[in-house]
Amino acid sequence: MLPYGRQSIIESDIEAVVEVLRGDWLTTGPAVRLFEDELAQWTGGVPCVSVTSGTAALHVAYAAAGVGHGDEVITSPLTFVATAATAVLGGARVAFADVQPDTGNIDPDSAAALVTPRTRAITGVDYAGHPADYDELRTLADRAGAVLVADAAHSIGASYKERPVGSVADLTTFSFFPTKTVTTAEGGAVAAADPAHLERATRFRNHGLVRDPAEQRDPGHGGWHQEVHEFGLNYRLPDVLCALGVSQLRRLERFRARRAALVARYNTLLADVPGLTLPAQRAYVTPSWHLYPVRVRDGRRREVYERMRAAGIGVQVNYIPAYWHPVFEDLGYRRGLCPRAEAYYAEELSLPLFADLTHDEQDRVVETLAGILG
Repeated sequence: MLPYGRQSIIESDIEAVVEVLRGDWLTTGPAVRLFEDELAQWTGGVPCVSVTSGTAALHVAYAAAGVGHGDEVITSPLTFVATAATAVLGGARVAFADVQPDTGNIDPDSAAALVTPRTRAITGVDYAGHPADYDELRTLADRAGAVLVADAAHSIGASYKERPVGSVADLTTFSFFPTKTVTTAEGGAVAAADPAHLERATRFRNHGLVRDPAEQRDPGHGGWHQEVHEFGLNYRLPDVLCALGVSQLRRLERFRARRAALVARYNTLLADVPGLTLPAQRAYVTPSWHLYPVRVRDGRRREVYERMRAAGIGVQVNYIPAYWHPVFEDLGYRRGLCPRAEAYYAEELSLPLFADLTHDEQDRVVETLAGILG
């Protein structure tokens, strides 16, 4: 089965991991700081905190933003459920804004209609690797007194109006799952420009521990003494995975260029295939394509999905609207809440896209899809 996404691992990645395994530090060591520093080169210098997954990154970001009981978080439903679930786990209520019909990104006008005095955070999602409209979201967040969060799980290395993703929001989250552009096997990170947000994120990912005697309430007991002032969790990404991440980040530009070339080739090869809508791109963004999401019109998405997979091509659907999950239904959310997001979902189909996809494999995808729709 040709997968829709797959990691690219070469000998230098393996050597980087083996070097750590032969060293003294498997976790909380020098590879962690090196990885965070390497990642900051892609965020315009905004410092980063590594964590164990993209989901952990969202949880840490909301904690750093002070999201808690009685707060509201506005976000898109066209995302993996974790974007919303981690806000709910922090005690907040999620308000789902509808999406733009072409990019699938959160619609700032829809988000604006949901703002209340309880709005604590507004979370954009860079669907498929295409950055959301952050200037409009920034204006909205500032007017509401809210924190602007970017779920950039798909968009590492992308830019918005010549500003790197990681620098356009107050807090930005990344994912390094194997299907993403860069992988640490499992892993994520939070970029935080504000020192207070950075400190809260750093502490939360390490149980909330305070080790600096100058900041402790009851210091003077000895070098072993540590305190917890606010609860946190163990979301530390170990050195062995950070080493893989460093090696991968040093190939990020090549990964991005290859994915962009494959997207351009898909656009050319699929231009005349009937019944398809190809992904949109705003003139003022440079995407970092994680997905190649086509829209299959005329109610044929399920048929195409099943026939493509029967042909050995692992297409995928990204994503079920978050509030369709039974856990949100049990909280009172109902279908029909975001009509444009639901319409997008009803047609969306992700075609295989990864750095090692060959032209022959891509031709097979296109020929099979054209044969079904032709």
